[in-house]
Amino acid sequence: MKVLLLKDAKEDDCGQDPYIRELGLHGLEATLIPVLSFEFLSLPSFSEKLSHPEGYTGLIFTSPRAVEAVELCLEKNNKTEVWEKSLREKWNAKSVYVVGNATASLVNKIGLDAEGENCGSAEKLAEYICSRESSALPLLFPCGALKREILPKMLKDKGIPMESITVYQTIPHPGIQVNLNSYYSKQGVPASITFFSPSGLAYSLKHIQELSGDSIDQIKFAAIGPTTARALAAQGLPVSCTAESPTPHALATGIRRVLQPHGCC
Repeated sequence: MKVLLLKDAKEDDCGQDPYIRELGLHGLEATLIPVLSFEFLSLPSFSEKLSHPEGYTGLIFTSPRAVEAVELCLEKNNKTEVWEKSLREKWNAKSVYVVGNATASLVNKIGLDAEGENCGSAEKLAEYICSRESSALPLLFPCGALKREILPKMLKDKGIPMESITVYQTIPHPGIQVNLNSYYSKQGVPASITFFSPSGLAYSLKHIQELSGDSIDQIKFAAIGPTTARALAAQGLPVSCTAESPTPHALATGIRRVLQPHGCC
């Protein structure tokens, strides 16, 4: 069965995207089409903050892009050496909170020890942070322009100081329409389509509706998490499956279940 994942490819240590491999193990033929591009913002300001770990009690990363912003700061400002010699160790003496295994993996690659990756959502991570933090110093939260306010609000309500800085914004991938046209012309209407973010849904839905036509009712729509599932429902689309956690295994298990006769997710 053919399934479509609206995300960019991320090769793991085995040289394959983990979602492609996991879905294949479940007997599903998956194709990836990227729907988002990113522009990085405020990197000089963020770089300055990264240079002063003594002013913070820790870091919060809720997306891989925020970690990529750290890498860009180190590369552009020739700080890789000072990071490896001292800054990394200073940040590692503090808490580094993350959402999701993909983000945790990138955090580990820059030499930081992540915690909270199994929380699965920003709300759950906020609860985890609230149960642990009591410092007067703020947590540094590099985020996207479209960040949700739930995590900041929960921390604020608990009196936990946090300093956010917008380090990237989301824009439509320039190849969305061409790539979707190509997919539909060669593969036909997929059995399932998975959305990985509300913005990815917003940028691709019109094209999917036009290409699918009357067959759109046959597609099982899946979401990587509850936020994206709510965005799907707000568009009037039936959500056949929401991954129990934002991982390849959880998504593959959910899609396989919903595509089986008489299955449900």
